[in-house]
Amino acid sequence: MPYLVRENLFIGNIGDAAEILQNGSSEITHILSVLSSASISFFSEWRSGLTIPTKEIRKVYVGGSGSEDGSENGSKSSLSPDKLLYSLENAGKDLKFVRMAVPLRDMESENLLDYLDACLDFIEDSRKEGSVLVHCFAGVSRSAAIISAYLMKSERLSQEDAIESLRQSCESVCPNDGFLEQLKMFELMGFKVDRASPIYKRFRLKVLGDSYNRGEKIDGSKFGPDPGLPAEIASSSLPDKEASSKTSAYRCKKCRRLVALQDNVLDHVPGEGETCFEWRKRRSGNPFGKSDDNECSSIFIEPLRWMKEVEEGALEGKLICAHCEARLGYFNWSGIQCSCGSWITPAFQLHKSRVDISTI
Repeated sequence: MPYLVRENLFIGNIGDAAEILQNGSSEITHILSVLSSASISFFSEWRSGLTIPTKEIRKVYVGGSGSEDGSENGSKSSLSPDKLLYSLENAGKDLKFVRMAVPLRDMESENLLDYLDACLDFIEDSRKEGSVLVHCFAGVSRSAAIISAYLMKSERLSQEDAIESLRQSCESVCPNDGFLEQLKMFELMGFKVDRASPIYKRFRLKVLGDSYNRGEKIDGSKFGPDPGLPAEIASSSLPDKEASSKTSAYRCKKCRRLVALQDNVLDHVPGEGETCFEWRKRRSGNPFGKSDDNECSSIFIEPLRWMKEVEEGALEGKLICAHCEARLGYFNWSGIQCSCGSWITPAFQLHKSRVDISTI
């Protein structure tokens, strides 16, 4: 039986979902399935002979297909542009349930953050129209992580308090450690997935690094816009006008070409080794892990579209100015140690001696 978490919000496992889809429910009208596959055939593979009628409403992909604003999210998301974000269908007895299916595995390395917006919107809308069951395979990790994020956002609860509150309804819930880390990031970003946040940018770079280490080709669309190209700077995430009318800019010392904006810089905690990019290791009073500029002879930035050597797939190499071919720094997907002692992985390093810093 599903567990009631809040009014019109239930958590359960695949058995609970199958029972409702087959036999109907007097309470539940919507189902959020978070399984390794979004296809309804997953139920048949789980229990042979089980067939559930469905009628597709739409499929939404990260890069924008089927979505209203997916193109923007696709370019800034850590997910591949052609990856299925979710499918929406009428399902079950008399096709009377609305089922949203999200393809997410229960693995610590899995990217939960980029699915949260769609899931939380669906839960919110479903509760207004009826009642929603959120389920994964066992009802322990994936569904618990998503409902915890929903409670965090809707009730302004910390990650710990949201999970503790959920355990009052279902004591067996236990999101995996990777999901717990991402829920903490969600909290630090103000209960939203803020793709302009330094926290998200570090997470995004870590996801790219994991992909590279698995032997996947890194799509150039995952690189930040080239600030040296006027057409791209217009689409890059400059700070909002109210927050600041000025931002630091980094130019090639030899030809003055713009190579990075402050928005592209990934700060790090000085001298704490390879743990410097983990949110839980950041020093108190230093929530974004901002480094002391005086200690470091380099700045570390996200990969940008002028970095042709990176896009060609090399593990490491020089970063060359796209205009005059002066050497600006190095990159290494396995990491580089900063002069302050911190180990940054992966690393895209500009030497301060090779760039001029100005304000624009």
